[in-house]
Amino acid sequence: MATIVMEKIGRVFITLQQIREVPRMLTEAAPSMPGTIRDIDVPHYFRERYIGTGYRPLNQNWRYYFLSLFQRHNETINVWTHLLAFLVILIKLRQLTETVDFVGDPHSWPLMILILSSLTYSACSVIAHLLGGKSELCHYTFFYLDYVGVAQYQYGSAVVHFYYAVDEGLHRYMHGIFMPVATILNCLSCLGCCYGKYCNHNSPPWVRKVCQVVPSGLTYMWDISPVVKRLMSWSTASDDPALIYHFGQVAFFLSCTFFFTVPLLERCFPGRCDFVGQSHQVFHVLLTCCTLCQIHASYLDYVGRRQLYSHLHGSNDATLFVGFYVVSLVVCALIVTFMLRKVKEVLDLKNKCK
Repeated sequence: MATIVMEKIGRVFITLQQIREVPRMLTEAAPSMPGTIRDIDVPHYFRERYIGTGYRPLNQNWRYYFLSLFQRHNETINVWTHLLAFLVILIKLRQLTETVDFVGDPHSWPLMILILSSLTYSACSVIAHLLGGKSELCHYTFFYLDYVGVAQYQYGSAVVHFYYAVDEGLHRYMHGIFMPVATILNCLSCLGCCYGKYCNHNSPPWVRKVCQVVPSGLTYMWDISPVVKRLMSWSTASDDPALIYHFGQVAFFLSCTFFFTVPLLERCFPGRCDFVGQSHQVFHVLLTCCTLCQIHASYLDYVGRRQLYSHLHGSNDATLFVGFYVVSLVVCALIVTFMLRKVKEVLDLKNKCK
């Protein structure tokens, strides 16, 4: 018996040793990868407040930035948090396909929109944080793509809240205006985020935060209103299993908004959060928790409130909301195209002045 136990311990020890060798093996496989640099060595629009080191050098080949997925730098955790989130949401989708007919049941389409938009925002975030450090144009291009993902997630949130979580009273007043207004607001949110990033050229950092937070905040308040009204009646519906998850998604979202807006950890521990412990990393984790609570709450509503929402929404509502989703995506793509033209004009003027 002791011999068997020792053999198992030995195997675990060997496995741990192999895991520790992974960074060295990656370094040997890509020995030409340059090290990270300080904030003073990159343009100001690449710098994050209170983050002094761990920046990747600009204008390297694409191979370097893809391989930097396994390198220690100040974006590593940001990449991995949303990469893991993408995989978890993908697994959740696989699980839901076993009980939900996403093709034949139009009432399931809002739930599918939420899951697809969640996969979109997490994938776009991974691309932005992984590849956005290659050049200034790449930085703006990939982060604008990230904002499109965020806008689509906002729409996905709006559609499941209005379709599954709304009650009869609110539906009576909001039917016909809720989703068009939600579509307009998430497009304005995308525009605000893109313009805020564009202002990095000649404006202080707080301008970017205001442009990003204010439109997104207004969008969220509109999108979450059916859930808030429902949570206010918690005492009369304490047996509703979805309410705890709706409460969780609201709590997680408010928490991640704080960490997105305020670089608290970096400010309190300057120089110690360059790799891990950044507020933006905490924001990623909390946003993932918010998304998972939201998906599960919407699934519970889809199962448990079918009689109500099938009565409230006509046979063509699900198709109409899918159409709004496509419209939102097209408009956001046009916004990004317009803003990239503005960025290129600034970059061309800068290059001519050199």
